[in-house]
Amino acid sequence: MRGRLISLEGPEGAGKTLQAQRLAEELEARGQRVRLTREPGGTALGEQVRGVVLAHAAAGGAPVDPRADALLFNAARAQLVSEVIRPALSAGEVVVCARFADSTLAYQGYGAGLPIDELRVVAAAATGGVAPDLTLLLDVSPEVGLARKADDTRNRFEAAFDLDFHRRVRDGFLELARNEPERWRVIDAQRDPDAVFADVLEAVLAIL
Repeated sequence: MRGRLISLEGPEGAGKTLQAQRLAEELEARGQRVRLTREPGGTALGEQVRGVVLAHAAAGGAPVDPRADALLFNAARAQLVSEVIRPALSAGEVVVCARFADSTLAYQGYGAGLPIDELRVVAAAATGGVAPDLTLLLDVSPEVGLARKADDTRNRFEAAFDLDFHRRVRDGFLELARNEPERWRVIDAQRDPDAVFADVLEAVLAIL
């Protein structure tokens, strides 16, 4: 029996890591076999890529081209699907993934301006057709989300990209959700984390 792939998406500071962890723990407590992972990361190769794409640019270094970002994220994604996600789904596990292919569409597509159709082709090659059964969009305004991050904990996207970029990313996520309502659930992540989790759990239990 094939398992289920649940992705959590959203702008910076939406609480994806926290909610993914809580969701995995709750599902395990209810008897589900769960695999918790994240993007970029989740494998040895993916964690190395994570260190590259999220690190701040060296002094005097050229900005990272959005296409390079998209290809690096998809390289990590391909390894994650091959090494972790596909085997877990084949074993009937519930895979909870903080970010997946939609993040590349939102950030490098809507945020940085690359053609969405081109990014979909690259993502399809990286995932081999693996797609989430449910995507939870933890929606938060960039003003609120970025304010949740201390300056010394911000990654490259949080520190080096302006507010307009993050607004385009948020708008992109919302458009993706509107275009595919059967897969997406939009959850107001500006509320108390317990209230957010209640909605997360309700949406997940509905498909399990």
